[in-house]
Amino acid sequence: MGIRTGAQYIEAIKKRKPEVWMAGRKVEDVFEEPVFKQPILEIAKLYDMQHDPAYIEKITHICEETGERVNNAFLVPKSYEDLKKRRAIFEAFAKATFGLMGRTPDFLNVVLTSFYHNAWFFEKYDKTWAENVRNYYKFVRDNDLFLTHAIINPQNDRSKSSHEQKDTYTHLGAVKETPEGLVVKGAKMLATLAPITEEVIIYSFPGFSPGDERYALAFAIPLDTPGLRIICREAMQDGTRSVFDHPLASRFEEMDALLVFDDVVVPWDRVFLYNNVEAANKLYPLTGAGQQPAHQTGVRGLVKLQFATEVAMKLADSIGVDGYLNVQNDLAELIQSLESIRALLDVAEYRYSMTENGEAMPDYVALETIRGLLPTKYPRAIEVMQIVGAGGLLMSPTGADFESALREDIENYYVGRAGVSSLERVSIFKLAWDLCGEAFGQRLLQYERYYTGDPVRKRGIFFNNYKRLHTHDMVDEALKVCTMDKEVAAN
Repeated sequence: MGIRTGAQYIEAIKKRKPEVWMAGRKVEDVFEEPVFKQPILEIAKLYDMQHDPAYIEKITHICEETGERVNNAFLVPKSYEDLKKRRAIFEAFAKATFGLMGRTPDFLNVVLTSFYHNAWFFEKYDKTWAENVRNYYKFVRDNDLFLTHAIINPQNDRSKSSHEQKDTYTHLGAVKETPEGLVVKGAKMLATLAPITEEVIIYSFPGFSPGDERYALAFAIPLDTPGLRIICREAMQDGTRSVFDHPLASRFEEMDALLVFDDVVVPWDRVFLYNNVEAANKLYPLTGAGQQPAHQTGVRGLVKLQFATEVAMKLADSIGVDGYLNVQNDLAELIQSLESIRALLDVAEYRYSMTENGEAMPDYVALETIRGLLPTKYPRAIEVMQIVGAGGLLMSPTGADFESALREDIENYYVGRAGVSSLERVSIFKLAWDLCGEAFGQRLLQYERYYTGDPVRKRGIFFNNYKRLHTHDMVDEALKVCTMDKEVAAN
């Protein structure tokens, strides 16, 4: 089939019947649920972009195997030009959502493409696993499916490994083998956008220890598989808020969920890894599933930071405070942060390396530097926005006020600097409040802080890798001069 339209995606969502729970009730119709409906329509717009003459050549390509157009996220990069083609899809989807949806379809398509091209890793342990990975990649690519993933264990007793938890199946683990497939039980999180996706892929970060064999799993199944429950977090909006009053929260609520597997049968042709601690620990680093998606993460993070910076600048301009030196200093800091990340993305692509099996890999140091910066730079952008907006962020009227007998008062007392009407000023402040004050914006803030895991732990891993791979030639040269000087003096 190749690239889908938005209508085809919506039709697929309507046909699915996953078990979704939210606020203590079972959601009977995902598409008609107010909390989900607008986000579904926003995702549909991304699928429609693939057919838009302005984008089709930039974000899709002809698959040599099928002759059909497919999304560039399914492209195995083999050159600098290929990395730029992938960046084009990352940018297009990110800009269409202002970088506020971290799990648009392109993200997991890249992960799956990494698994596919590095199927040698799975084959090393089990030829069937490799065959399953290759077939699943083609199935998702050719049907243009929308995936979520759940790769984190519930936050129970973090001091203990999975097999040491009080309940054997607190964390997702294998129960038994059957002719139909592998039976699994337990829970995984954080399945972002799960209610409005079609399939879930399960895998994990390294960290398994002897005894964790039953939890060493990688597989993919439809989200309406019997026995699979999707338990949503509290919604950040109820689906009835107006676009004027909540221009972002009303459109881009990215629901997160806990997935509970109650003796779910995973067909054998969907099992990618099972009962192997070594393979589970090496999956993430050796298949490129950590590094290649970091390219998408960096692009999306750049767009999100750029959007927040533009909102802060527009906020300051609307009330004329960007003439103050302290405000200029704060806004310049944000601009320099986003331009630093933009430059790092360029470096990551330009300084790519080729793997042994012919895959162009964007530069690790540049991408990990972006990963280290975003958890601090985006929160700083939100803080600057709060400082610039000050008490005015708490005082916006509603869209209904503009249509009431109070309109004259609203137009008189909510006017901005010269040339900025009350309607424009209020609109800007509402946009800012969605980002920096509402529960919607606070979720975005927390999401960015922990997008790739614990930032302290990530920096520790980065430091140890950097130390292992780099020498201290200049220090050694300086010390050599000192040593030579002492030797001469001694003689």
